[in-house]
Amino acid sequence: QVQLVESGGGSVQAGGSLTLSCEVSGYHTSNCLAWFRQAQGKEREGVAIFNTFNGGHTYGDSVKGRFSISQVSAKNSWKLLMNSLKPEDTAMYYCASLYSTPWCPPFGNWRTDRDYWGQGTQVTVSS
Repeated sequence: QVQLVESGGGSVQAGGSLTLSCEVSGYHTSNCLAWFRQAQGKEREGVAIFNTFNGGHTYGDSVKGRFSISQVSAKNSWKLLMNSLKPEDTAMYYCASLYSTPWCPPFGNWRTDRDYWGQGTQVTVSS
């Protein structure tokens, strides 16, 4: 059984940085590795997707230029480097993965009842 576990969340002041990690256990063949977030009272928002088959990246408009997703080479895990954090980045962050070829689906097509998801890690950014 595949399990995803996030770590690295915490509290930081605006302008600071955090790195989130997603560790996978089990037989995992997903090529689309992603991060989503959900702020309290708001809908889930796509943050970043990385396609291990072609190295392609996709970022949500609100995080472009500040966040970076990467796979940890030779390990079944990936990270989200978050720079220049803003109070509006405060949310529960979830890693997710799925297998899709030749490209990864857009953020809106990911499903919690089909794809692999972690339990989330909280990020709080204070002003």
